[in-house]
Order: sequence, then C-alpha cells, then structure tokens
Amino acid sequence: MPEKKEIIEEAVPIIAPLKVLEYKTVNKRFGWWSAVVLVDSWSRKQVCLYLWQKKGDKWARKQKFAVHSQEDWNVIKESVDTMIPELIT
Repeated sequence: MPEKKEIIEEAVPIIAPLKVLEYKTVNKRFGWWSAVVLVDSWSRKQVCLYLWQKKGDKWARKQKFAVHSQEDWNVIKESVDTMIPELIT
C-alpha cells in the first residue's frame, strides 16, 4: 500500500503588528489562497477573511474583510443566508 505524504500547512502570510491566533484555510489552489483568520490587532481580536494571490514565490494580499463584533456578524450572516438559496438552480 502506498504511503501517504504528509501535507505541511504553511503559515498564513500576515505580518506584525497583527498576531495570528488561529486560522482555517477555505481554499488554496490555482495560485489563490483564501482563509478565515482570528487575529489580535492592537489588543483587539478580529475575525478576518483574507484572499491572497501567489506572485512568484510569495503570497500577496488581494483582499481582507474584517468582522469586529458578534453584532456585525449576525447582520452579515443573516444577509448571506437570505441569498444562498438563490445559488441552487
């Protein structure tokens, strides 16, 4: 039986002063990487959705969207939930 190769997850390309507390890769293929990242920014936690593009041998941030509070998230989630059924055709 062939041996499984261990996949080593590289650290998300976020630099100081932001401190990565936790992250989860959503998608990483075709030169694009998206992840949800819990960061500490100046002693304040944020949940951010990042999108990076591979440029040569480095990742370059293309977009960042931050959620600052549970209240903000509830509005975002409710809005997205109302539109998701439109994706099913």
